[in-house]
Amino acid sequence: MAPIFLATRGSALALAQANMILAQCRAAFPELDFEIKIIKTTGDKLQTASLAQEGTSLPKGLFTKELEVALLENKADLAVHSLKDLPTELPAGLRLGAVAKRADVRDVLIYRDAAVFGLAAAGRPAAGSSPATVRRGFKADLKIQLLPPGAVVATSSTRRRAQLLVLNPGLKAPDIRGNVFTRMQKLAEKPELDATILALAGITRLHYRISPDGRLEGEDLPQGLLATVLDTAAMLPCVGQGAIGIEIRQGDGRLEKICERLNDLETFQCVTAERAFLAGMGGGCQSPVAAYAQIREGSLHLQALSFATGPLRRAQATGLPSQAAELGHQLAAELKS
Repeated sequence: MAPIFLATRGSALALAQANMILAQCRAAFPELDFEIKIIKTTGDKLQTASLAQEGTSLPKGLFTKELEVALLENKADLAVHSLKDLPTELPAGLRLGAVAKRADVRDVLIYRDAAVFGLAAAGRPAAGSSPATVRRGFKADLKIQLLPPGAVVATSSTRRRAQLLVLNPGLKAPDIRGNVFTRMQKLAEKPELDATILALAGITRLHYRISPDGRLEGEDLPQGLLATVLDTAAMLPCVGQGAIGIEIRQGDGRLEKICERLNDLETFQCVTAERAFLAGMGGGCQSPVAAYAQIREGSLHLQALSFATGPLRRAQATGLPSQAAELGHQLAAELKS
């Protein structure tokens, strides 16, 4: 019997997520042969090209198109995506077959440790340090509101940038590109950067850890970095954050049976509401909007915010999980009105 191929990007995080799904497939269907197929996407090719430079907006489907082509051409069977990267409108013949159980949706503020680097937030350079090369550090448990005026928090996300500047209007928030490790390396090395923000799910899936005293730990990780996990009240996540989506061909009964075993119903219902909201707002993963759905006591609670029409606007709604899509469209209509 021919192998069932799981298409994935080749980044460290994409491979970690694909291997998680691979393990679930092999455990659920030990009689079947599953293999990973790495496919380079446009987004991967642009990592070192001009379109990936700071200050350049990125088009929809940047990290998904080539995986979808492989599905449509029967060169792969399941495409494993970070759900936040998957456009809400899928190509004809494809559908979202399953969503794995969601990881922690929160974001993390990453910054240098004042005890390790040459300059504390309100202090002076260490003896012998050049002001142009001194990298400023901060104490553990740093809050965004406590960053000093002019502090630089680099992020490529319009959602994060907009919420950062609501919490602390005195910040600067330039673009930063690269994978998780690259961004942390840039922060450790570049004096002009004070902090960055990453998804906790990605950090965890790469086997990095945040110690009880706030230190960021992991193999080959730059030393001297601290982390503060941000509550969703301060930084609402992007649509689908922390979730892994599995895209398949429509009408393929074999793949649908596999997805039935992989799908986490509660996560699927929550991201359905979030993705309906994003579709209703007419945006992609780079839109200045955020949404987070949870199921509590049998009801689906959806909260959302948008900067798409100017100043921050918030909305929330509650309904049955079966009404997930309707709730998402309802909040989009409310925030667009």
